[in-house]
Amino acid sequence: MSTILLVDDEDKLRSLLRRIIGLEGFDILEANNLKAAARIMERDDVDVILCDVKLPDGDGIDFVRSVKQKYPLTEVILLTAYGNIPGGVQAMKNGAFDYIIKGDDNDKIVPLISRAMEKVHLEKRISRLEEQVGKKFGFDSILGQSPLIAEAISLARKVAPTNTTVLLLGETGTGKEVFAQAIHNGSKRAVGPFLALNCSSFSKELLESEIFGHKAGAFTSAIKDKKGLIEEADGGTLFLDEIGEMPVDLQSKLLRVLETNEFIKVGDTKPTRVQVRIIAATNLQLEEAVANGQFREDLFYRLNVFTIQLPALRDRRKDIPMLATYFMQMFARKTNTRVESMSKGFIEHLQNHVWKGNIRELKNVMERAVILSTGEELTIESLPLEFQANGYKNQGVLSAFDLASVEKLHIQRVLNHTKGNKTEAAKLLNIGLTTLYRKIEEYGLEK
Repeated sequence: MSTILLVDDEDKLRSLLRRIIGLEGFDILEANNLKAAARIMERDDVDVILCDVKLPDGDGIDFVRSVKQKYPLTEVILLTAYGNIPGGVQAMKNGAFDYIIKGDDNDKIVPLISRAMEKVHLEKRISRLEEQVGKKFGFDSILGQSPLIAEAISLARKVAPTNTTVLLLGETGTGKEVFAQAIHNGSKRAVGPFLALNCSSFSKELLESEIFGHKAGAFTSAIKDKKGLIEEADGGTLFLDEIGEMPVDLQSKLLRVLETNEFIKVGDTKPTRVQVRIIAATNLQLEEAVANGQFREDLFYRLNVFTIQLPALRDRRKDIPMLATYFMQMFARKTNTRVESMSKGFIEHLQNHVWKGNIRELKNVMERAVILSTGEELTIESLPLEFQANGYKNQGVLSAFDLASVEKLHIQRVLNHTKGNKTEAAKLLNIGLTTLYRKIEEYGLEK
């Protein structure tokens, strides 16, 4: 229930206001001075305060300032016996929702409280959403305890509150966008937009328009003005992934943004000014690209102000069980599947894998495993065949590229699926029952 606090030293006025407001179903608290009001605020969650301007122990206009500093989501409506313009102006400057005259404006009180309450509820919802976003995209969402990932997180936390340009280095799938989002959310720009663009996904012409925007008539299909992502991200952060793939002539335009906070749209003659933070990322060796003339040296040094190297998953294997558990729980919820654990063999196979696609590859493998699971525990049979074959190869049994190893693993999986029913397994394999028995004998499979 929404709560209103009445602060006035006149008992009759508080009683009148209580009757008027009580009909609307609000929970009403009362105080006859500012000290009593402060005690109530410490004890109860108050949404809206109706406060007299002149009280025995202080001024309501000053009280507004202290309330908004300590309880920014609470709205204050001031009541005065004598309206004066300077007092009303100061009250609004201090953060009051409104300033009304006792008696003359009684019919305005309920509509005014309703509007104030709507604002409070909206701001509380926004605050909850921001908290959820912060948890989802903040540093606490980056999982891992290995020294390499801990060092990367520590560096990112330190640079986040600044406006410094950041360059994230690492293989594909190591979580560069996750880090960029966390840096944005840890900065003063968190209230602004976070936009991301993969520079390898567009041709030169389209990439220029996507980043810098264009004026109507700049080219054949430009029928109206379009804002680029740099302008859309004004006041926030623009994340440019695969920055090494950006054409050289566009690199000069990006350099101008970093140096002057200005750029010129395609087809325009006047510069546009922005305040945007650039976070760039690449899986290339930019020093080599500079040496080969594929990347501007001046842009490289401008981007390389603060570099964070993100480790490959194979270099932080002890984090794999934690990451796998997170993805298992996430996909179990999404698919409404009762999967609660992973077998020892399943985890060992994950830790023995090379993970060329890093965390992104692990995420995909875990989603597939949860979908294919037949029980509450993920087992080796839930993994792709190449994972299983590699596991046997590590044990010195069969080559991962040997046809027999793939056939053996497939037959074993089908037998597990049919719970040992060989007639049903033979039908699923589309082979004769005699052939199945021969294969079981040949491969030494469990009968």
